[in-house]
Amino acid sequence: MWRDWRNEDPADNPLRLLNMSAGQQVLRRLDSAYREFVKGKRGRPRFRRIDHFNSVAFKPGDGAALKGGRLYLQNVGNVRVNWHRALPEGELKHILVVCKPSGWYVLLQYDMPEPGVAPSDKADVGIAHALALSDGTFFDSPRPLQGSLAALRRLQRSVARKKRGGTNRKRAVRKVARLQEHIANQRRDFWHKVTRGLVGTYGKIVLEDLSLGFMLQNGSLSRAAHDTGLGMFRELLDYKAIEAGVEVVAMNPRNTSQVCSACGSIVPKAVCVRVHSCPDCGLVLDRDTNSARNVLRLGRSRWGVTWPVAEGPAPAGGERAPRCSLALAGRARH
Repeated sequence: MWRDWRNEDPADNPLRLLNMSAGQQVLRRLDSAYREFVKGKRGRPRFRRIDHFNSVAFKPGDGAALKGGRLYLQNVGNVRVNWHRALPEGELKHILVVCKPSGWYVLLQYDMPEPGVAPSDKADVGIAHALALSDGTFFDSPRPLQGSLAALRRLQRSVARKKRGGTNRKRAVRKVARLQEHIANQRRDFWHKVTRGLVGTYGKIVLEDLSLGFMLQNGSLSRAAHDTGLGMFRELLDYKAIEAGVEVVAMNPRNTSQVCSACGSIVPKAVCVRVHSCPDCGLVLDRDTNSARNVLRLGRSRWGVTWPVAEGPAPAGGERAPRCSLALAGRARH
């Protein structure tokens, strides 16, 4: 089929300009979608318009390559790239060219050597804030969607008033896309900085092993949960921890917000109650900090079985909670 397409005129068949390996990547996406459908993990794949897709994947040396600091693309030539950092030492596995509202980007996937093992440490995350550490430190999400919601609504109303298929509607849609990209970039930038700080400070991190589905399906919490981006936090933390040699452990969150971290008594409280007040020992502190300390205790008990934890100064880590219950624990590096 590809040989037949190569002999056709590009004006009659735009796929004539497509590299064969790039076309194979598209077929692999389709195959993956149907496999997920057969397993019952998603719905039946539907036909999408050509403007729904914004990326092309290549194998290095087959339609795309790096030559002298520039990107070579078949049927395009050498393209100048503004590299945001030096390219790493490793084997280049994949090249992905992406078109976003703000311009064209290239994503490179490298096969990197295994990192060394980092020393063990501790920290915690929880519920009331984007993140809560066991020492009482809190990280609050900038809530980029909430801050841009009024502007986003105005732009979406503008799109709704435009005639379908018209040039003005396309311009309005591009404005919405640029704002959505800006919101996503703000959220990702926040979590990049937080996760980099965590893996740079702690050698072992303990989290509450929670499913966030209940928040995303709650009509009162779903928008705030999406705006905070806790799934992005786990994604970024996991890969940064691997790079830094940091151990990430997920613990069962059962009763971590109800148990007193000082005396172990059960103190029942509703989700709306954000302060832990123990009637037995008199401990009063933030609900998420209490939860994070409990998760840290669970993590320590697990470390006692799996890792030799040497005696040392008091932990410098802390806990912090997003608006869904999530907790993390570790010990500060020394």
